[in-house]
Amino acid sequence: MSFRIAVASIFLLAGLLPLPGKSADAQALDIPLLWDLQERPTRPDLSALTRLRFLTATDFPPFNFLDDQGRLSGFHIDLARAICDGLALADKCQIQALPWDELQDALEKGEGEAIIAGLAVTAQTRTAYAFSRPYLQFPARFVMRKSQLLTEPLDTKLQDKPVGVITGTAHERMLRDYFNKLRIVSVADEAELYAQLKSGKIEAAFADGMRLSFWLADTESEQCCAFAGGPYIAPEYLGTGMAIATRIEDASLAAAFDHALQDISAKNVFSELYLRYFPIGFY
Repeated sequence: MSFRIAVASIFLLAGLLPLPGKSADAQALDIPLLWDLQERPTRPDLSALTRLRFLTATDFPPFNFLDDQGRLSGFHIDLARAICDGLALADKCQIQALPWDELQDALEKGEGEAIIAGLAVTAQTRTAYAFSRPYLQFPARFVMRKSQLLTEPLDTKLQDKPVGVITGTAHERMLRDYFNKLRIVSVADEAELYAQLKSGKIEAAFADGMRLSFWLADTESEQCCAFAGGPYIAPEYLGTGMAIATRIEDASLAAAFDHALQDISAKNVFSELYLRYFPIGFY
């Protein structure tokens, strides 16, 4: 996978700048909102568009997968439908699933108009595709045992205490650069990270917030732990997040997606989808 790659306030570590303002509902539920609700992106004229085909994959739950009845489902599927509704294109909208390694070729051949599957936004991909603005970013988070849960500032409260992180990851680099007062314990994988946290060998674990949220919701965690502090958004370590890709000559379509994404965010449609697929929010 190529993004497919990786709380009172949100910390943007590249300058510690806050994300755009949230509605009261989003603040209460810690919903990721990457849009300024006062902004009104221009809606391009799509009257000449005969159809809008979203290309996605089937093997990236909870974003896209086949349900127990073999139906294409997931966060990306529902988001694509919401975008089509927002652009008044529901009657022209199609969603097609392909193997991940065929998506880019299909887009380039004109077999679809957009990829909604987590294609990484990089300097290289920007030369080939136009992207919408990010609709979901993936923060790093600390998790601690509930009996010893701490609040911010964690860098001082965890000073000289053992904090686990998976070796060789962007999260390890980020932890060493921004939280160098901690006693950092590098572990081999998630299983070891969780085992050491549950046993008390480490005071906290630092990793991808989304994956941590799945573990917290799983019976394997035994409800031992919870998020502490954060979330921490650091594009220079973790990427810019998920965006919709179109052919570079279809930049106006990417701009239309921006209009729709802002609109469904303002109407809390995005919040509903986020809570549906991520019951333990990672923000």
